[in-house]
Amino acid sequence: MDYFAESIKKAIRTVPDWPKPGVAFRDITTVLQDRTAFRKLIDAFVHRYHGHRIDAVAAVDARGFIIGSALAYELNASLVLIRKKGKLPFDTLVEDYELEYGTASVELHKDAFRPGDNVVLVDDLIATGGTMLAASRLIRRIGAEIVEVAAMIDLPDLGGSRKLQEEGLKVYTVCSFEDD
Repeated sequence: MDYFAESIKKAIRTVPDWPKPGVAFRDITTVLQDRTAFRKLIDAFVHRYHGHRIDAVAAVDARGFIIGSALAYELNASLVLIRKKGKLPFDTLVEDYELEYGTASVELHKDAFRPGDNVVLVDDLIATGGTMLAASRLIRRIGAEIVEVAAMIDLPDLGGSRKLQEEGLKVYTVCSFEDD
């Protein structure tokens, strides 16, 4: 792991047994509160995509908005919000996905992209991959191309990154937490 990734990982607070016993919650608010860690985080993404033709950054509700807005600004790309169902005011496409106990939905404005747009899909972390898979399906339905799915944190033990890769998506995360 490189210096930037290691320093960002160290800035992430782990809250044991939250929201339920046995879960180690990865709290990103400590990265956002630490101006140096937050700068390193955004710089890691900017350096990764600088020089590529990125038309839009698609950010997943809600923590993905934080990373996505700064990245879109730095790349001079548009910012597209992928929201929970019922939050967007215009014509939308909706995609359902499975949760551990039920289903949820995300939506996207039908006119958010042009066919062929190059898009980076961003969220704070990849756990089971359900939200990112649903978001990627929405983007592809419009005809945009997903350059990469990106997140600050990967939780590989939950299998989300693997599922995304099995769907033919490239995945980039700054750091990961395995078995801890």
